[in-house]
Amino acid sequence: MNLIENFREGLRSIQSNMLRTVLTALIIAIGITSLVGILTAIDGMQSSVNNSFADLGANTFDIRGPQPFRRRNGGMRSKDYPSITYRQANQYKREIKDTYNAQVSISSNISGAVQVKYKSIKTNPNTRVVGIDDNYMAIKGYKLVNGRNFSPTDLDNGLNVIIIGSEIAQKLFEGKISPINEEIIVRGNQYKVVGVLDKKGSLTGGGDDRVLLVPLENGRALAANRELTFDITTSVNSMEDQELIMGEARGIMRRVRKDLIGKPDSFEIESADALAKNFEEISGYLRMGGFGIGIITLLGAAIALMNIMLVSVTERTREIGIRKSLGATPRLIRLQFLMEAIVVCILGGIGGLILGIIVGNIIAKVISQNASFIVPWFWMMMGILVCVVVGILSGIYPAIKASRLDPIEALRYE
Repeated sequence: MNLIENFREGLRSIQSNMLRTVLTALIIAIGITSLVGILTAIDGMQSSVNNSFADLGANTFDIRGPQPFRRRNGGMRSKDYPSITYRQANQYKREIKDTYNAQVSISSNISGAVQVKYKSIKTNPNTRVVGIDDNYMAIKGYKLVNGRNFSPTDLDNGLNVIIIGSEIAQKLFEGKISPINEEIIVRGNQYKVVGVLDKKGSLTGGGDDRVLLVPLENGRALAANRELTFDITTSVNSMEDQELIMGEARGIMRRVRKDLIGKPDSFEIESADALAKNFEEISGYLRMGGFGIGIITLLGAAIALMNIMLVSVTERTREIGIRKSLGATPRLIRLQFLMEAIVVCILGGIGGLILGIIVGNIIAKVISQNASFIVPWFWMMMGILVCVVVGILSGIYPAIKASRLDPIEALRYE
């Protein structure tokens, strides 16, 4: 009996015990679904993050003031440094532009928990107000779905004009009227809506769709006497020059901030590419964790399959005796039962792959709305390979037990 005949015999045995086969294959399918589903969801989120950083541009880097609860050199920050001031940010902008003609954006988070009103309609107090300059929209990858960007007059005079996120527009205007030129209330001040941002989504819960953008001068006035810290984003012309310009930017900021020689930086500088790599490293750990969870689930499925195969050996004891009496060798008996276990695993694995891809993409879409549909070819091949391995591990002991049956005793079995 060759390999093809063993495969056919395995299918005939499966067809004769269809209900048991379906239930066994379903156990395998659930295990593969958990394995492929988790890994597909992680790949989908990784793709979403990569797309977000692609929109932002890999040739940008950010300079921020001291971040609370951030670690430096393996430990907590031991000294509190003053925030980056408006004067310092503008001095850096002038010097870096004079040296490298780089594009620089200055922005500041004015408030992180604001309620917005339009007539009798109010939003939840979870809206972020950001003061921006003329380069912010382009460098940060924001796109307008309606209206216009701030004009030089708006920026220079700090006028009460505002660009709102898509979620805010939907909440206040419900798609019934155009938000453009409508008046809304932010922190007791009246603003004219001049633009609506395109839906962006976010891994942090849609924060980019709940943002309000105001001219930087207006934001400074809105903050009143509260001290602000200003963030600086620099866009360079080519990736080849980025490391050089980042080094020059660090030197300029140390000079602007009057950092003493031999002392650590009183600010943080980080490239968009570095942020993407940090998330990729985190997703690598998530993949290992997901793979471990999936393997544990499959281990339970393998034990269940082994139990079913042992029951099958017991039920087919007389059949094994007849085959041996007709000349079947122990090797062929082992191969037959192994083939049956592998076939059941592959059938369950195919169903699990389909469910895993669907479930994984749904999870990724729920977490990040701009996640694209992923077909994880590598994890699909790994899933099939795992199915074969599980089939071999689950079927090897029952197959050996069947091959060692004495043919005379097997023929007497009732």
